[in-house]
Amino acid sequence: MQLDFQQLALLPLFTGICQEDLPAMLSCLGSFQKDYQKDEIILLESNEVRNVGIILSGIVHMIKEDVEGYPTLLVTMKNGELFGESFACGSHLDAHVSFLAATPCTILFLPFYKIIHSCKMSCTFHHRLIENMVRLIGDKNVQLMHKIEIISKKTLREKIMTYLQQQSIEQSSKHFTISLGRLELAEYLCADRSALTRELSYMQKDGLISYEKNTFLLL
Repeated sequence: MQLDFQQLALLPLFTGICQEDLPAMLSCLGSFQKDYQKDEIILLESNEVRNVGIILSGIVHMIKEDVEGYPTLLVTMKNGELFGESFACGSHLDAHVSFLAATPCTILFLPFYKIIHSCKMSCTFHHRLIENMVRLIGDKNVQLMHKIEIISKKTLREKIMTYLQQQSIEQSSKHFTISLGRLELAEYLCADRSALTRELSYMQKDGLISYEKNTFLLL
């Protein structure tokens, strides 16, 4: 496994852990790395989740399919973010969603059981790792709360505006670029793609927004 430990030290999960400690820590935890192609399933719904995934490169989508097989995009995750932690730490290990590589991805997997249980060596960095993990689980819950806020809106315009306002706050600018294409955004908003495209055009005519492809300006 070829890892760039200098880059790993910058990831949120490893905040406060010295770069020199990372090789021993990852070996102790039994970590492993895998590459995925675009549109490849990383983890399928109903499978057991025993490892936490850390995105070293690429974009991962958390997807939920309905009984007819239509997908809903729940969360988009990028470099440095975790996935699978909410299921791995629960009493039931079965995933209730699927994780899909939206782009070519490199994922570092860590067995969750070994993360939350300190090893016999009582490594000093292990406690910091647990603290970081808890904080990141909290951050993921906030992401899901943002999604609930969006889909609870009654009209498509309100859903779009709420999403764009959230992106504006996250990127600290009224002029920003989103990572989702039109189809992905429609899935995220639980909307029809044609209806989304039409409503964006109406919002621009009404002077609420200006946009060019995936770059938006809130007016």
